[in-house]
This record gives sequence, structure tokens and C-alpha cells, in this order.
Amino acid sequence: MAEQQSLFGDMSFDAPASAAQSAQATAEDDRARTAARAAELRHLLDYHAYRYYALDAPEITDAEFDRMLVELQGIEADYPELVTPDSYTQRVGGFVSEQFTPVTHMARMYSMDDAMNLGELDEWLQRTEDALGAGHATYTCELKIDGLGVAVTYENGSFVRAATRGDGTTGEDVSLNVRTIKDVPMHLSEAALAHMGADRASVIEVRGEVYMPKGSFARLNAQADAEGREPFANPRNAAAGSLRQKDPKVTATRSLATFMYAIADTAPLHVDSQHAFLEWLNSAGFSVNPNVARCATPAEVHSFCAEALAHRGDLDYDIDGVVVKVDAFDQQDNLGFTARAPRWAIAFKFPPEEKTTVLREIRIQVGRTGVLTPVAEFDPVTVAGSTISRATLHNLDEIRRKDVRVGDTIIVHKAGDVIPEVVGPVLDKRPDDAVLWNMPAVCPACGSPVVHEDGEVAYRCVSIDCPAQLKERLLHWVSRGCMDIDGVGEELVDRMIEAGLLHDVADFYSLTVDQIAGLETGRTYLKDDKKKGVRAGDPIPVGMTIAQKVIDELIRSKEQSLGRVLFALGIRHVGKSVGELIARRFLTIDALVLASEDDIAACEGVGPKIAASIKQFLAVPENLEVLQRLRDAGLSLEEDLGKAAARTAAETGVDMDLAAGQPLAGLTFVLTGTLENRTRDEAGAALKALGAKVSGSVSKKTSYLVAGPKAGSKLTKAQSLGVPVLDEAALEQILATGSVPEV
Repeated sequence: MAEQQSLFGDMSFDAPASAAQSAQATAEDDRARTAARAAELRHLLDYHAYRYYALDAPEITDAEFDRMLVELQGIEADYPELVTPDSYTQRVGGFVSEQFTPVTHMARMYSMDDAMNLGELDEWLQRTEDALGAGHATYTCELKIDGLGVAVTYENGSFVRAATRGDGTTGEDVSLNVRTIKDVPMHLSEAALAHMGADRASVIEVRGEVYMPKGSFARLNAQADAEGREPFANPRNAAAGSLRQKDPKVTATRSLATFMYAIADTAPLHVDSQHAFLEWLNSAGFSVNPNVARCATPAEVHSFCAEALAHRGDLDYDIDGVVVKVDAFDQQDNLGFTARAPRWAIAFKFPPEEKTTVLREIRIQVGRTGVLTPVAEFDPVTVAGSTISRATLHNLDEIRRKDVRVGDTIIVHKAGDVIPEVVGPVLDKRPDDAVLWNMPAVCPACGSPVVHEDGEVAYRCVSIDCPAQLKERLLHWVSRGCMDIDGVGEELVDRMIEAGLLHDVADFYSLTVDQIAGLETGRTYLKDDKKKGVRAGDPIPVGMTIAQKVIDELIRSKEQSLGRVLFALGIRHVGKSVGELIARRFLTIDALVLASEDDIAACEGVGPKIAASIKQFLAVPENLEVLQRLRDAGLSLEEDLGKAAARTAAETGVDMDLAAGQPLAGLTFVLTGTLENRTRDEAGAALKALGAKVSGSVSKKTSYLVAGPKAGSKLTKAQSLGVPVLDEAALEQILATGSVPEV
């Protein structure tokens, strides 16, 4: 065999090892992408949970939230090392507001896993049957009330306090507000206490749902409409907002109600099943939902769910599903819990309630970033507790996919019982004169041409003086990362727009002290002041002192760099770092205007997508006019490299002369973990000031990884690839000397 010639001539047999290394590298890249996706999902789940629990203002549907949660659960099942203690899969969703006193629950209040369809419900039933033995499980089915979770504590039979679910461990003390809810007993009945026997003096924590009946919700929104206030989106949000009122008198007017269904510890009650426990709750004086059934088989569970879905509209309260629980408490104990939910219960979620109506028109809504969004306007229809007449159609591709036309009879629902959505047309009711809709060629708000990039679904208006985008563009201009104009916030910008003083960012520099001083602050005098000649209730003006400070800030902002100006203009895809890169490459706005798209794309760190966005922006005559007015106002629109170097040195703390030599040019750094002396962004900026490239991911091209405490997967990958690893002390030495120590 040693004499056998290779079919590949002189090629050595290192190929299999190279292939293995390639496969390993691919696997590591896949893991890195998966880790990044897991981090993104954790961030999104935290954000949307905050919107739902803390603000009572969800931006996405329950179904979308659940899909993200399921995706994260799948990733963590495949990569257990990616599980973090703060992951949404490891805790109960919720929020504890600082405006209420925190309350620690007697035992953790868990979330509930969801079954989004009958298939997922059957999978749970099968798992339960397998765990307990076929025919051994009996289930209690209860309606899933769409309200706010609450825990009510009693001692020696008397009401002590009430708290929201919060984060599952700690809730908010809402005792004064819960006392105003008529069906919450202040004292347990003697019959219920007698049933507890020797444990009648025990402290017990009863749990359930606070909800707003549909009739109360209708009256509340009618009152809001009469007073010119924004109505609540649905009864659940109304209940949550009502329970969290600072003034219990307000809560008392909202006609809230409860259904109780759980307890922190069943031991003092001497009951052995959920069904028996519900009977005890009823005897104690609590409000218990009468629509409950004990089911001996999965088929009976199916039947209960179907019946509940068919009659959900007949109820005076909103439900969004059915909760199925193993009935026997000893079997519940055997099944136990996951990190966030009981294994012995599941929530079967209903599909959204659907209604039909007629689509009358599709109008364009111009968003703050210039995106044109088609919005369906249809005959008003009541869905999931409130009347709707508008719903976003998202984009032209979505309209074509659903084949929706003006004049169609359409099916609408509230996705997640919250967000109005057009499901699609009823084709057999389509009239002959139904109109196929197209995106307009010009912006309806300002008349500028609409831009549509290849490969994107969005159509955009990129005019800087578009009134539909005005407020957000103005606030972006004055923000700290852009022109950094202190003292100009949302309220003052609103007043300037209302007074007709601002139509684009260049108008900031034609403002006078008198114009600003005379604007109202949005506040009023609390009492008469004869010296000032004002009466209680008169609006308070901005005044000369604040106005002069604003003018001084505007004058100072004229010294900002061209890079900051490019960022402040709100050009799509152009952030602060990209603005600085472009400014250093082209030096003047005139050179940038004359540059070709290829010239801009050739700038390192920019690329074709950003270049196309810049050229689109500079092709709009109104934008060039604003740039000229900025120059006329005193902004140089030129990059002074000396000032830029000094500014970078001041911001990063690196030596100016050292930065001029760019000693780290050609090196690529990655930062991970926690740094004590600087944030990672600050450290990255300092490295860039010395000429280094800073990347967000580790690869074979990485020169050094800087790893602080709590370094994660990037450290593991760097070690596997043989990338040198530096600690924070080494980083500080590099920034001070411009030279990299031997590793």
C-alpha cells in the first residue's frame, strides 16, 4: 500500500482534516448565528412583555409572541448552554411597577403553556396520559378569562391585602383598589372556615382574574369618547388600567369583577382536587365561573372546548380560550412544573373572533421613517369587545397576496383579540366593480416621488420636509447622538410645530428668542399672581431665560461635525459611525453630492445598500434646498480632520498624536463580557480611533478578542480558533501605547 500512487499525484492526504476543520468552522458559525438569534428573541420577548404587562399597550399579537417563545424554547432545547437565568423561558412573564409597594407571594405564580390548536392540545393530553397512565387522568376544564391576574390574602378568614401577579414572585400591592370590587369578600364565610377545621386561622392566598364586563367596558369607552379621551383597546387593557389606578375612587367607578380559581397552598383547605377546591371557593363567598366541567376523557375535553368557542360571544365578559387542568392534586404534584409553567395544565387558545364587513377605501399612512403603509377603511363592526373600522394592510405585497380589492366584502378579526387585521376577501361576494389598488407614485403628504428599492416590500418618501415625518425628524436632529441640542424636547417641538415655526430642520436656525419665549409649556399657573398679571389656569410661557439657552444651544450645534450632520439628517441606514466614515472619506457635502453610488459604496464599512440610500436622499431637490439653508445658517457642512481627531481623542480618551499615526490599522478586535473602566461601545470607539476595525463576531480573521467577566460564546469560539485573548488590563495598555502586548 505504501507504494500505491495517489490518484491526485503529489497532493498530500491532509484534505480530510481540512474538510473536518471546515465542517467544524461551519458548525461554529451556525452556533454563533443561533446564539445571536437566541439573544435577539430574549430581547424581543422582554420588550413585548413590558408593552403587554406594564403599559397595557401590546404591539404584537399573542400568537406572534407565542411563536417567538416557542422558537426560543426550541433553540434552548438544542443548545442548553445558551440558556440564561434571565431568559423568558426560565421565568414568569409580568412586571412590577415602582408606583406600588412590592408584595412577595406566598408561592410562585406561574404562567401557563399554550396550545394554539387542537393538534397541540392533543399532544399535551397524550403526554399527560402517558405520564399518568391511560384512563387514570380526569380533567377540570375552565374558561380562560381575559383579565389581569391577582392574589388576595386572608388571615383568620379576613382580607389582608391584594397584589397583582407581577413577575410571578413579587407583585404590586393593589389592596385599596381591590377592596372596591364588590364580589371580593372581606371575610370568608363561616361554612368555608368550618371546613378548614383546625386550620381556619391559617394565612391563605387565593388567586384569580380581575376582569371588566362588556357592559362596563362599553360605558367606559362611551364616557371617554364624550370627554375626548382615547378609548381603551379592549376590556383586558381597561381592567389592567383600572386596577392600577393611584386613586381607589377611580377604580370604584369602573365596575370591575373577579373569578377565582387557584390558591398558593391547598393544605389548609383539606380538598384533594381542583373541582372540590372550586366548590370550596364558592362556599367561601368568592365569585367562581359557573362554566366548568369535569372531563373523564380527551374526547370530553374536546367537546367542552368546542362548546365554549361556539358560545364565547354570548358571555358578558371576554374569554380567549379554555384552561385544562389535571383534576387530582396528587397527580398535579407528580407531574410538577417546568421553569415557567405547570406540566399539569395547559391553555387552549381560541382563534380570533371573525366578522364580515365591506372595504370602502384604502388610504396611505406615512410613517415617521417615510414608509407608506396602506390602511383599510371599512364599515364599522364590533369584534372582540370593541368597534373597529380601520386596519393596516402592511404593504402592497400583502394586498396582492390576500387579493383584497376596494368594494370587497372582507373578513376581519383582532389578531390576539387586540390588533385589527384583514383576513381576506369573501370571493363569492365580490362585486363586478371591485377596484384593484396600487401604491401611489407620489407621497400623499408632500407630493414627492415615492422610492421603492429592489428586494424590499416598503415604498418610501425620502423628502426631508415631508410633514408626515416632521416631528420625528426634528426630534432626531436635536437628539444627543446627533446635533446634541440640549433643552429641546418633544413638548417644545410640538409647540413650535403648532405655532408654524418649524417645517424642516433648517428652520431651527431662524428661530428668535422672542418666538421661543412666547410659546406655552403645556403647564398652567396653580394660583393667581398679581405681580405677573396671571390667574390660576393661565398657560405658563417658556420665558426668556430658557429661550436664550435654547438659542445658545442652537448656535453651539453649528460647530458639529459633518458626520453628525449626516446622521442627524435621518438618511436611511446612516448611523453615527457610518456618517463619520463618509465624512472622513468625502470631507464636504458638495463632494458627497457629486460622488457616484459606486464611489460611496467603495468606502469601507458602507456598501451598496447604504450608498443607494444616500443617493436617493440627495436626489430629492427639497433635501438639497434644506442643506443649502443649513449652510446659509452657518453650518459648514465640511469635515475638519484636525477637529475630528481632537474630538475623537476627547470622546475616547486616546492620545491625539497616537491616533494620528493609526498604530492599530489592519487589526480586527472583538469585545465580549463586562468591562469595568469603559462600556464596550466606548472601548470600540477608542480602538477605532487608533485605526483598528471592531467586529461583532469572532472568525479566523479576528486578530484579538478582548474578554471581560461573563464572557460567553465568543470566548469559546475564539479559543477553538486559536484567536489570542486579552483581558481589560491589556486593552488599557493598548489604548495608552498603541502597541499590542505579546500573548
